[in-house]
Formats: sequence, C-alpha cells, structure tokens
Amino acid sequence: MKIGIDARLIHETGVGRYIRNLIEELGKVDDKNTYIIFLNAAGFESFTVPNNRWKKVFVNVAWHTVSEQVWMPIVFSLQHLDLVHVPYFNIPIFYLGAMIVTIHDLTIKHFDTGKASTRFWLLYKIKRLLYGFIMSIGISRAKHILVPSFATKAEIIEHYHVSEKKITVTYEGVDPEITNASYKKTSEQSLISTPYFLCVGNAYPHKNLSVVIDALERSKTNVKVVFAGKEDFFYKRLRREITRRGVSSRVIFFGAADDEDLHSLYTHAQALLFPSLMEGFGLPPLEALSCGCPVIASDIPVHREILKNMVTYFSPIDREQLTILLDTWKKDDHQVNSEKVALEIREYNWKKLALETLHVYKNI
Repeated sequence: MKIGIDARLIHETGVGRYIRNLIEELGKVDDKNTYIIFLNAAGFESFTVPNNRWKKVFVNVAWHTVSEQVWMPIVFSLQHLDLVHVPYFNIPIFYLGAMIVTIHDLTIKHFDTGKASTRFWLLYKIKRLLYGFIMSIGISRAKHILVPSFATKAEIIEHYHVSEKKITVTYEGVDPEITNASYKKTSEQSLISTPYFLCVGNAYPHKNLSVVIDALERSKTNVKVVFAGKEDFFYKRLRREITRRGVSSRVIFFGAADDEDLHSLYTHAQALLFPSLMEGFGLPPLEALSCGCPVIASDIPVHREILKNMVTYFSPIDREQLTILLDTWKKDDHQVNSEKVALEIREYNWKKLALETLHVYKNI
C-alpha cells in the first residue's frame, strides 16, 4: 500500500507528539508499505525519513483554513494514495479517496478553544461552527476512526451515532526521553528553588486552570505553582487573571519545557496538578508518574480509565477540595510505587499504538 500521513502539525505539542511517535514506530514495525509524509516548512527541514520506503512532501498550507479544505484533497490526490491518515480533526471533507482519522477528543464541541476576544467573537463563533461541521462530515466520510481512549470512543458514538465497529482505541505512550534518568538537570538541585506544585501543558479553557487559581487564593500554604507551557494567547490571559486575583507571588511561569526540563520538573515537584474538565487521553500524568511524581487529577471518566488508582482524585469543580489538598499535601505521604506504575503503564507505549494502527491500515 501507498499510505499518506498529514504531518503538518508534527512540531506542535500533544498531537505533534502523537504524530512523531507514530511515524517513528511505523518506520520500525512496517517493512512492506510505502509512506508519503506531508509537512510544512518547519517540519520539512527537520524531518528525517525512517528508510527508503518513506518520502516527504512539502505542503505550504496552514491548518484550520479554507485553503486547507481546497488544497489538501488535491495534494493527496496527486500522490495516488491507497490510504490517507489524518491525525487530527481538520479533515479534508472533499477528498474522495480512502481515509482514516484520529479524533483525540471532542473539546472543540464543548469548549471555546480559539482566541475568542470581544473584537473577533462573532468570527470565532462562525469558525467554531465550521469546525463542528467539518468534523461531522469527516467522521461520516472516514473509513475508520482512531481514538486514544474508550471515553472518547463513547463520546463519538453518543454525539455522532457512529457504529462501534468503525472506531478503534489505540492508547498513546510515554516517551522514553522524558523518563531518561541520565539527564543532568535531574541532579539534587531543582530547576525551581522553592517547593512547588506543577501544571504542564496549554492553558485552554478545558484545562480548567482557574480552579488552581481559586485554590491558591484560598490556600494557607506558601508552596508555589509552576506553569510549564508555551506562551500563547491563553497563557497571557492566565497571567492577567493571576495578577487580577493577587496571587502573582505564588506562581512561576516556566515557559515551554523540553523533555529534559520536564523530567527535572516532574522529579522535584510536590505533585502534578491536572484539573482538566475533559481529555482524550492525558499524557502528563503518566509522564509524571513515570518520573516518580505524585499526581492530583480531576475525577473524570478518562482519568479513571487511564490512571486507575495510581493518583489522587478531586472534583474538578470543587475549589475547596483542591484547596485542602494543597494545604495538607505531603509528598512523603504520596510516594509513587514505581513497580506498580511500571506494571500498569506497560500497555501505554508507542510501539503498541503503531502496531494497532498498522492493523487498521491493512484492514482498510
């Protein structure tokens, strides 16, 4: 088969990590099929094909645009592909060939994830309706759908009335680079000079970071909260909210963290705070646990599915419950059982995901 993978988001967080690991592992486990990888300028320069059965194609088309819907079907068609894998919900609905899609979550259906400022509020609402329309048509047209959890599978079935047989769950994995114990930054000296709780990832509304600010406002402890994530529209908005609430002295913005930074931040944190209202899978808690960092996570279905009894749960809308946890938390009382964690997360690995994805390719 000649398989195309839309990898224009390869350098993003979240979906980018999924794309990078999927391609790397497919390069190891598949010795028969040929692959065409579609990349934008940044990805094209840095991406190295796994072997001579792989080819990269430069595509100067931005995602989430009208031009994407016009040009990507043409780009795919020119390569005469047997199958296209679109690893995100920006599905080219006018492409007529065989296509599978990965839907990581349905946050776009439930939360405003765009820059919904007052000036552009109406424009964003229109775009969000279009996103929803594209996802609906794409889910209907796709030959098969991949999802990272049974919680997401259940949501897609509920909202889009898709046959259960059309959806396959492929659990994501923990990158070995993040758990690499040889990193120099993980010496006895922490990157942060004071005890801290840690939040990792973006500051989109569904991440529910406002409950952390609420808890800080009420907390009697002096422990700080470190936010590690790329500075963007939502982090800037979070900064303004923290200043307005008068808790700036309790917060440290670390900025974007590479894998070595993350390993150190996880290793020395009192706990990872993961208060999301919705997730498709949620990698940071698994990364934290793999580094020996306790986790305080929101009590939502996907966390119960993936994290089981390895973490401390709280209601994501209960700021008092989180405040009590911050005030009474002692890391020594919540030591991570490394052997138990290693046993539990064996099923969360990228090679297994690649093999399961390859099985879907072959069936299509």
